[in-house]
Amino acid sequence: VQLQASGGGLVQAGGPLRLSCAASGKIIRIDDMGWHRQAPGKQRELVATTTSGGSTNYADSVKGRFTISRDKNTVYLQMNSLKPEDTAVYYCLADSIAYVGSDIVAEYSWGQGTQVTVSS
Repeated sequence: VQLQASGGGLVQAGGPLRLSCAASGKIIRIDDMGWHRQAPGKQRELVATTTSGGSTNYADSVKGRFTISRDKNTVYLQMNSLKPEDTAVYYCLADSIAYVGSDIVAEYSWGQGTQVTVSS
């Protein structure tokens, strides 16, 4: 499964930004999808995830400001009230089952990352 993320950019503090990530490939099913982020000099951390049933989970630092949603094999992250500390490379992820050749493979895929920079 390949993941293509888009929507990053430069935004002023307090502003909004929306990230998208589309999965492609011979997908049978995607269970969890979500977003992690990695700021310079820091470890990658979970931002938000959503299950195929619509349950969501958020990092405490983004609760009330970020909203994750999903439409089939595309996941979105609506980010409002952005803060400079939200500056990071954002990576989408998917827990999927797909055909690889004639085999059925379960895999955990990462997108290429999209830069979000919040200026103060």
